Amino acid sequence: MAAAAVFLVGYPLLMVAVWILLALVFVARREWRERWLLAAPPAEHQPPVTVLIPCFNEGPQLLETLRAALHLDWPDWEVIAINDGSVDDTGEQLEALLPLHPRLRVVHLASNQGKALALRAGALLARHELLLCIDADAVLDPQALGWMVRHLVADPRVGAVSGNPRIRNRTTLLGRLQVGEFSMIVGLIKRAQSVLGPLFCVSGVMGLFRRRALHDVGYWNPDRLTEDIALTWALQRAGWRVRYEPHALVWILMPETLPGLWKQRLRWAQGGLEVLVTNGDLLRHPRQWRLWVLLVEPSLTLAWAWLLALSLVELPMELLLIHPQPAARVVAELLPHGLAAALLPACLLQVLISLWLDRPYDRGLGRNGFWMIWYPVAFWLVTLLASLVALPSLLHRGRGVRARWESPDRGRRS
Repeated sequence: MAAAAVFLVGYPLLMVAVWILLALVFVARREWRERWLLAAPPAEHQPPVTVLIPCFNEGPQLLETLRAALHLDWPDWEVIAINDGSVDDTGEQLEALLPLHPRLRVVHLASNQGKALALRAGALLARHELLLCIDADAVLDPQALGWMVRHLVADPRVGAVSGNPRIRNRTTLLGRLQVGEFSMIVGLIKRAQSVLGPLFCVSGVMGLFRRRALHDVGYWNPDRLTEDIALTWALQRAGWRVRYEPHALVWILMPETLPGLWKQRLRWAQGGLEVLVTNGDLLRHPRQWRLWVLLVEPSLTLAWAWLLALSLVELPMELLLIHPQPAARVVAELLPHGLAAALLPACLLQVLISLWLDRPYDRGLGRNGFWMIWYPVAFWLVTLLASLVALPSLLHRGRGVRARWESPDRGRRS
């Protein structure tokens, strides 16, 4: 039990320390000299780009997304909106916009095929080699393409670049907590992973891809719950490099109801488990040892979640039923002490460093600093519950089941 207790407390502390240290290395090596630049340094070559926007029942936010995509600061690009069998007014809105915007092309699929196949249809119809894929609630920063394209121009072995999503709906507690998540967890981890080499995921909300790399791996897998994670791993296993660009900003809507948040996080957890199941054979391929590191973290997180769940059941039973203790002793045992007492200052340090890292990209971040302090607790709790439920849910789902669209909880815009 002593070893289990050390793991339960030591694992979060270790991960926080690793994330912070490697993120600071990323800043020192790649980010520092450009942190406050408003636009990417001018490039000699600015290739044309196709922006792909898969749409399913996106009527309320579609116009805002298209307006931003059609007004990028880039010399040559087109926008392809793929209407994946929507049953609201998405198709009508797209048709109304066509005569007004020469850069816009619209594809209508007769029935809902899922995001992966919608993106594949758009990729096959695109005129250009570079494909920027965004969600239909994403509002692109005008400078995003300039920051991302340079990675693919500079290195022909780079197959994809992940952008920096920022939360734009911050009117509720859940919204404000997720502002902290995208700085304290997503941004920090992607910087840390970039130092090691491979990324766990090129974010599905905004990723720039080389079409030749997509063709090399068969495009997006329609059977995966998280097609973005599956594609990222397929690219890296095929020898393509991926990059993270913190300057490439996109403003997104996130769930602001508990059911919506839970559905999203459960799907993410299932996608992480799919990675373990489908890529476990990497251990037999020493040449791809860099990807082994990305298998370790979700494996340890799963073990941590199940061990913590067992401890939360066993300890109260031990103190209250098997070997009854006075109430004061029970409370003292359940409160953080010893090594666990270090979790609070570690979380506070993570908040401060995250605020500093993302300050150039999100000027309103400081107003949410108080709520960010509490996010690590919420993050580990959600991770615990989602990890516990994801495994039986994934096993029950079975193989060969296509992942279909569901209209997500977009929250409320501020």
